[in-house]
Parts: sequence; structure tokens; C-alpha cells
Amino acid sequence: MPFGQLVIGPPGSGKTTYCLAMEEFLRKLGRNVAVVNLDPANDSLPYKAAVDISELIRVEDVMAKLKLGPNGALMYCMEFLATNIEWLRCRLAEMKDAYLLFDCPGQVELYTHHSAVRNVVTALQRWDYGLVSVHLVDSHYCSDPGKFIAVLLTSLSTMLQIELPHLNILSKVDLIQQYGKLAFGLDFYTEILDLSYLLDTLHDDPFYRRYKKLNEAISGVVQDFSLVSFATLNVQDKESMASVLKLVDKAGGFVFKGSETGYSDMASLMSCATGTDFDFLRYPPSSD
Repeated sequence: MPFGQLVIGPPGSGKTTYCLAMEEFLRKLGRNVAVVNLDPANDSLPYKAAVDISELIRVEDVMAKLKLGPNGALMYCMEFLATNIEWLRCRLAEMKDAYLLFDCPGQVELYTHHSAVRNVVTALQRWDYGLVSVHLVDSHYCSDPGKFIAVLLTSLSTMLQIELPHLNILSKVDLIQQYGKLAFGLDFYTEILDLSYLLDTLHDDPFYRRYKKLNEAISGVVQDFSLVSFATLNVQDKESMASVLKLVDKAGGFVFKGSETGYSDMASLMSCATGTDFDFLRYPPSSD
């Protein structure tokens, strides 16, 4: 069974940067890895894409021919990919035994309610790909309680729509202090503790006070499902990358694949499964 990550999230959350950093990290670990670019609007790739959707369709061409705006053209491209899914199957078949990183577009509606990406995921599951949805969110949203509540609802909606093993990540956590002091400790935002405390901070803002009942309802929905939590990520920190990789490998079942995964002994397997360091996993030294 081929394994991989479906890297999704809103624009500017760091999906392409994550794919580049994770590709380099996995290669240093000795894992055979390939990046698949599924963003037809990304024409400046910092990595070498093994498969690039621009070979099939490009946003600029759709805008020119169909007179659509950027958002409409991007939605059309993803629908076109879902319709011509055999093209993707043939291209992926060329990379046997590769661990895949799918770099996806940044249109939020593609993951919350539109069917195109879901149809692509369904096809990948039908072809027996073991994928984990890695949902990146910029950590600066933690500094604005109103925006963070919106992020929680978006994350929950994405989890329910995509229907994959799922990991929410607060990216660029090393820059979080640049956006202002947080109302609570970082653990409050990662573990999604009692949101009533967060709502109390909103009531001090005249703008958000107008939407008190709406924010209370959204917070209630998020807490009723009790599904949303976040890991943190700093792509410059190898320990942070290793921590995220462990969570992904555990969620997708890659940890149980065999000796080639790096989880060949019981200590390292238990370390990944429980999050406790039964044994010190040796990661490649930093290049700097």
C-alpha cells in the first residue's frame, strides 16, 4: 500500500514550504519520497514535482478561455482533475513504493463543502493509497479570538468533508509572538480547552459583541463534536518536524508497515504510538 500526506489549508498557511521541508526531512531519513503538485495556480515551485497538475491544466489557460476569475478558474481546474482522474492514476503508477506529498490548492471551499477534492480523495482510496490529511493553519490566528473560532469551524468542516485520518497543524509557530500577546497559553489553543474563556475575551470587543450568539453557537458546535485539536510546527526545527511526522505516521498506519519505516523495533514503535520516548530516535543532524 502506498502512503502519503494530503497537504491542505487556506492560502498563506505554508503548504508548499511544508512540502519542501518535509521532502528534505524524509530524504535524510532514507525514505523514498515524491511531491505531487495539485495546485494549478502554483507556478513557482521550490521543489521538483514528480507529478504536476500544470501538465494537465493551468489556471491561466482556464481564465483566458472561459473568462473566469482566479477563484472560479481554480474550482474548474479541480473539477477537471476529478473528471480526468485516470491521468493522475497513470502518473502515480510511475512512482511505485514512493511516499507521496500532495501539495493542494488554498481555496478553503474545496475542503469544506465542494466535491472536487473529495472525489479525488475517494479515487486515491479506491486505488489503495493510505493518506493522512495534513491541514495547516497559520498560528497568527491564535492572536485574534474571533478569527480563531472561525478557524475551528473551518477545521471541523474540513475533517468531516475530506473523511481521511486528519491532523490539524498550527504552522509558523516560531513567529506567533510577532502578532501580539496571546490571551492564554499555547496549550489552550492546541488542546481546544473550554472555549467559554475565549468567548469572554470577545465580549470586550464592540465589533464581536454584536455577534455574541453566533460565536457561542459556533463554539458549541466545535465542542459538541470534540474532534478538533492542533499540533504545532516550525519547519526550521528538526524536532518539530519529527514530532509532526510521528503523528502523521501513527494516524495513517505507516508506522506498522515494516522495517523500512524506521519503526522496526518495539521501543520505537511504542514511542510513536504513545507519544512517549521509549527510545531516542536518531534524526539526521542539522545541515547548519
